[in-house]
Amino acid sequence: MHLNSFKFVTLNKSTMQKFAISSIILFYSFAFLSFHKKEKEKLNWITLAEAETKLKEQPRPVLIDLYTDWCGWCKVMDKKTYTNQTLIKYLNEKFYVVKLNAETKTALQWKGKTYSFNEQYKTNDIAFYLTSGQLAYPTTVIIPADDGAPQPIAGFLELKDMELITTYFGEDKYGKVSFDSYAKKYKHSWK
Repeated sequence: MHLNSFKFVTLNKSTMQKFAISSIILFYSFAFLSFHKKEKEKLNWITLAEAETKLKEQPRPVLIDLYTDWCGWCKVMDKKTYTNQTLIKYLNEKFYVVKLNAETKTALQWKGKTYSFNEQYKTNDIAFYLTSGQLAYPTTVIIPADDGAPQPIAGFLELKDMELITTYFGEDKYGKVSFDSYAKKYKHSWK
């Protein structure tokens, strides 16, 4: 094959400048899009006092993540369960979410009562109240929207567990349908 059989296109200076500028713009556009990730939604953690105030404005269930600083499973739950975007969106829409250190030495107010640090048990009395005295960490506590008694669920909860529990309370089934009946019919969809 001879070079004479190829036809070469010659570009004038203006066309070459336009091509170079377009290439640069295209390169930076792709670079920006590939490095600019969609910002992930985060849980709107609030304090117990803020939850109590918000409940007066708009009743919702309250989800309390009762943890301690030394609890390994609490940290695993923070990394594996509470980072799921479907769960985050659902909790932010349907619940007031509170992260509460069971060993806080700060006195806490809830429903007109003050809970203090209990030196004997090295825990705040609010943890005893929320768990009915059954201390375990982590414990997910749901306080129903109708201001019912705290419902503690002890232990590490995977996404499928949280989906079932939070939808039960978030869809206002608590007190109307038994949890066992709800669980038997429930179809998991969160990923």
